[in-house]
Amino acid sequence: MRVPGRIRIRCPLSRGHAIAFLVAAACYAAVLAAVSSGSQLVRFDWQVALFKPYKQWPQLRPVLDAFVITGQRGPTALAALAWAVWRGRRTGSLRPPLVVGVALLLLNVSVGAVKILTGRLGPHEARIPGTAELFHGGMVFPSGHTANAVVVWGTLAYLAGHHRRTGAAAACVMALGVGLTTVYLGTHWVSDVLGGWAAGVLVLLALPLFEPLIATVSAYVSAHVAGYSMGR
Repeated sequence: MRVPGRIRIRCPLSRGHAIAFLVAAACYAAVLAAVSSGSQLVRFDWQVALFKPYKQWPQLRPVLDAFVITGQRGPTALAALAWAVWRGRRTGSLRPPLVVGVALLLLNVSVGAVKILTGRLGPHEARIPGTAELFHGGMVFPSGHTANAVVVWGTLAYLAGHHRRTGAAAACVMALGVGLTTVYLGTHWVSDVLGGWAAGVLVLLALPLFEPLIATVSAYVSAHVAGYSMGR
């Protein structure tokens, strides 16, 4: 029996999706807490940094210097937007470029804010051995390359339609590879990469929340373009 006047609020995410979001957020918070408290994770950061993988296996550096570009914000963002525009024209929909645009906006705002707040220095600029190197004006936590790889490649998989599973597998490989490459090159601590993975996953899991807005904007623009064309 329905009770008059009762409003049912429906969660835009499925239960499983919401749980995954909460787990990713908890992992992100746990990494941040571990870094802030100078835990064993920070000690491990220093152990890996002092090991200097790029000196242990110098033969890999030319290849990995090139590979890490697949996680660099500028080139990957332009490539993703170009693909999204192409797919949008092919399907006659504004959704692909809008989804990529929203994903990049969420990525830059969320990751950029944490980078500024933590101010962490990277291994090459570190000053005091054994410390987390926080609040020194650095911009390494979380790893932007890693988060960007997760979001860009993950968003392309999200839009891949029938090839979504293949795209998701490729996205996982790219995100894992880029993250580990930044550790190899000494540009990031291990904990930066863990934070980058969590931050990127959070953006991907948040994307469905913006689908209604994306649909509204897409319909509005399409209607106005159609009206303008008819008016001519």
